[in-house]
Amino acid sequence: MKSLTTILAGAILLASCSGNKNAYDASGTFEAIETIVPAEATGTIEHLQVEEGQFLKQGEPVGYIDSVQLYLKKKQLEAQIKATGTKMPDISAQTEVYKEQLHVAQTRLDADLREQKRIQNLVKSDAATTKQLDDINTEVEEAQKQLLVIQKQDAAQVSLLQTQTSGLRGDVLPLVVQIEQINDQLAKSRIINPVNGTVLVKYVEPNEMATSGKPLYKIADLSTIILRAYVTGDQFAKIKLNQKLTVLVDDGLGKYKSYDGIIEWISDKAEFTPKTIQTKDERENLVYAVKVNVKNDGYLKIGMYGEVKF
Repeated sequence: MKSLTTILAGAILLASCSGNKNAYDASGTFEAIETIVPAEATGTIEHLQVEEGQFLKQGEPVGYIDSVQLYLKKKQLEAQIKATGTKMPDISAQTEVYKEQLHVAQTRLDADLREQKRIQNLVKSDAATTKQLDDINTEVEEAQKQLLVIQKQDAAQVSLLQTQTSGLRGDVLPLVVQIEQINDQLAKSRIINPVNGTVLVKYVEPNEMATSGKPLYKIADLSTIILRAYVTGDQFAKIKLNQKLTVLVDDGLGKYKSYDGIIEWISDKAEFTPKTIQTKDERENLVYAVKVNVKNDGYLKIGMYGEVKF
C-alpha cells in the first residue's frame, strides 16, 4: 500500500513538473531603448550632475562644458562689428549741401519762370521788347542747366556713399554669421538631457576633458520596458501586432509575477535560436523575434528573463 501511494505521488509530481515546463509559449530577456548622450562641445567638464540610477526629465540641464574662450571670441566679434559700424557714412548729412544747393537753384528757376511768363505777356501787348524776352529765356536755360548739374552731383554722391555702405555691411555679414556659430557652440556647451529616463551608466566625471561626440552617460526610459522573445514557425502564424498577452517573470520565491503585454513588433526574418533562449519546442533551430511592450512597476530590469503566454 505504501509503495502504491509513493508511486502515485511521484506520478503526480512528474505530471506537475511536465506541465510547468510548457507553462509558457515563448521566452526572452527584457531590454529598453537606450540613449547614449554625447558631448556636443570640446572643453573641460565644469559641472555634471548625473548619477547612475537617477531619473532625469527631458530638457533638464545637468551640466556644462567650459566656454570662456567662446565667450571671449564672441565679445571680440561684437567689438569688430561696432567698429565697422562707426565707419558707416551718414548719407543724409554728407549730401545736405547738395540739398541746399538744389533748393536755391529751384527757387531761382521758379522765379525766372514767373518772370519769363510776365515778359511773354508784356511782349504780346507790346509793353516789352523781344530782347527782354530773349534775356529771360537765357536766364531760364542757365537756371535749368545749373539745377540739372546739382541733381547729378547729388545722385553721384549718394551712389558713392551707398556703395561704401554696402561694402561695409558686406564686411559685417561674415562677423554676424560667426557670432551665430558661436551662439550655437555656447548653447551646446550646456549639457541638456534629451529624454525622460533613468541613468544606466555614467562615463565621465567633472574636470575631465570632453570632445565633441564623446559619450557622457547612457539613459533609458524604464517606465515601459520591452521583452524581446522568440517564437517558433508554428507560433509565428498565430500572432499579430497589438495582440495582448501575458508576460510571466520569476518573483524569486518559486512563483511568477504576471504582467499585461502588447506585441509592438514582429520580425519578418527567421534567425537561429539564441543559446540563452529556450523555445517551447527545443528542436526548433529557426525562430522569429518579437517585441512585447510591458508597463514597468519598477520590478522589471534590463537583462531579466521573462516568459510569454499567448
